[in-house]
Amino acid sequence: MLFSACGRQPEVIDNHYSLEECKHELLEAEDYEGDEGIDLIVVEKKKRTMYLYKNNTVQSTIPISLGKNPIGPKEQKGDNKTPEGTFWISRKLCSPKYYRSLCISYPREEDKKRAAKKGVSPGGNITIHAQPTWNADGEGDSYTLAHNWTQGCVAVTNDAMKQLWYAVREGVPIIIR
Repeated sequence: MLFSACGRQPEVIDNHYSLEECKHELLEAEDYEGDEGIDLIVVEKKKRTMYLYKNNTVQSTIPISLGKNPIGPKEQKGDNKTPEGTFWISRKLCSPKYYRSLCISYPREEDKKRAAKKGVSPGGNITIHAQPTWNADGEGDSYTLAHNWTQGCVAVTNDAMKQLWYAVREGVPIIIR
């Protein structure tokens, strides 16, 4: 796949990613390359791999990191688990902390009801996000990909996020299992 921003390192200013380029792309609808579009994302937690599909065919595989407590579905806020189930990409987000993010439609009604029965919050703000600013250059990718370190999100390298950013539209389904 070819991508517009490949080869350029994200700009970090005062320990935050610059949002200028990202916001410009969103405002000008330059955040999607239709011919490179992906119509399904599947995350296999046990394999720590994300599969990008188009027309029922795997187009790409991406190594991932998960929440610090990766076994089982997310049950409540703060459990550091990555949710399991079928969701969709609800929006794209420019992130000063993690470069760029794809927001996942968690919690669903069933997640809210399950948490309410336990008297807890289901949590939220689950995303596919890129790397923290200390790894903006990608030199620490082998370290971050060897560990589960998020609070329940799916983390990819900044280069993989560039691939996702231009290949995924809002509304694309994501299955996490």
